[in-house]
Amino acid sequence: MTPLELGTGLAYLAAAVGFVVGLHLMRTPSTARRGNLLSATGMAVAIVATLVLAISGSSTPTGWIVLAVGIAIGSVAGVLGATRVKMTAIPQLVSLFNAVGGGAAAAIALAEILRAPASSPLALSVSIPIVLDVLIGSVTFSGSLIAAGKLQGVVSGRSIRFFGSRLLNVVAIVVALAASLATILLPVGPVAVVGLLVAALAFGVLMVLPIGGADAPVVVSLLNAFTGLAVAMAGFVIGNEAMIIAGALVGAAGTILTLQMAAAMNRSVANIIVGGFGAGPGGSASDSDDAAADVRSLSADDVAIQLAYAQHVIIVPGYGLAASQAQHEVAELAELLEQHGIDVKYAIHPVAGRMPGHMNVLLAEVAVPYDDLLQLEEANRAFENCDVALVVGANDVTNPAARRSGNPVSGMPILDVDHARSVVVLKRSMSPGYAGIPNELFGLPKTGMYFAEAKQGLTQLIGAVKQYVTS
Repeated sequence: MTPLELGTGLAYLAAAVGFVVGLHLMRTPSTARRGNLLSATGMAVAIVATLVLAISGSSTPTGWIVLAVGIAIGSVAGVLGATRVKMTAIPQLVSLFNAVGGGAAAAIALAEILRAPASSPLALSVSIPIVLDVLIGSVTFSGSLIAAGKLQGVVSGRSIRFFGSRLLNVVAIVVALAASLATILLPVGPVAVVGLLVAALAFGVLMVLPIGGADAPVVVSLLNAFTGLAVAMAGFVIGNEAMIIAGALVGAAGTILTLQMAAAMNRSVANIIVGGFGAGPGGSASDSDDAAADVRSLSADDVAIQLAYAQHVIIVPGYGLAASQAQHEVAELAELLEQHGIDVKYAIHPVAGRMPGHMNVLLAEVAVPYDDLLQLEEANRAFENCDVALVVGANDVTNPAARRSGNPVSGMPILDVDHARSVVVLKRSMSPGYAGIPNELFGLPKTGMYFAEAKQGLTQLIGAVKQYVTS
């Protein structure tokens, strides 16, 4: 082993340690930033080590130009994404990153195929990783683009099905398997490779289209796991240890998170892939009319009185808060109440928002103390002693209908908001959530509906509460 090989090997090892320790630190919000910085440092070390290897190799001027252009484009895109993308668009950005990761991994495998001689089959140690890389990377690329489109609203967030879609799925799978076997067992040929690529891309689209918008957190996490697996396979293709370790970590973490998200919805991953949540007929117009007839509408002053004279308040944020960018207002309201001696906590459902941890990220942006964020089980215990539960833009995750069978949210673990002494729901209208059914919480005698857009409504509440808690 040459000194250069030893040095780069040690650099890759240091990068891998940074990935592992950084991922461990990301387990809790209090250390997540340090973990992110440590992982980014590890990636920087791996990139520098790879550049050193490239300099010592037989790279061509064209190769260096392509590499420089790629680094420039990626750096600019990363900086713009980090500084300009709104918090509500982070799920879409994550999906795009998944697409880029999967597509880049597949491109590495395709480049290796183009370099291989066409006279004989590839060695199994090479052909199998290449096939898996193209297959997983292509599915991730096209599937992530569709997921990003659903989250952005470019593609309908509802389940999209059409006549013959299941047959097309079967055809795509059969073609992908046949092309995979041909690539592994036969001499390298363009027909098999192109067939594998097209079939995998088609399957990615067909897999994500039927998935309803309420499953978005699980889908984002699943595609993230796919990205990690594709990167790991690319590492095997080119013999890069850092890529193998990084990809395996992302794949494992994404898989664990996907299973946790599915459990939080009381559904299997297979059931989510088949689709259907939010894809059913939903509630009828008469159901919505009946629910609207039972609600009790509140004004800002009505809500302010309840909050000002409460001892324990729990705020339940949902996607409506994120869409309105109202995290600053909700934090200001909580601070105002706390200054008046009122205990304020936040109840966080695992799948609230559009991606895992969406609500945690929003509230961390406005410096809400981590100890004030109650996860599902802890929050449900706290509701028993809660004077006022203020629901801001959350819907399906608070629907008591989940405790009964026979509806789209049956069995889904929910926040037991209805166990609080009084409930206030801040929402623009009585429209149902992604599950497509009315929320039974809205019609309970203890529930009052404060109809307003989240940012505007919270601003009015802050002004009204000040009349009661300040002299």
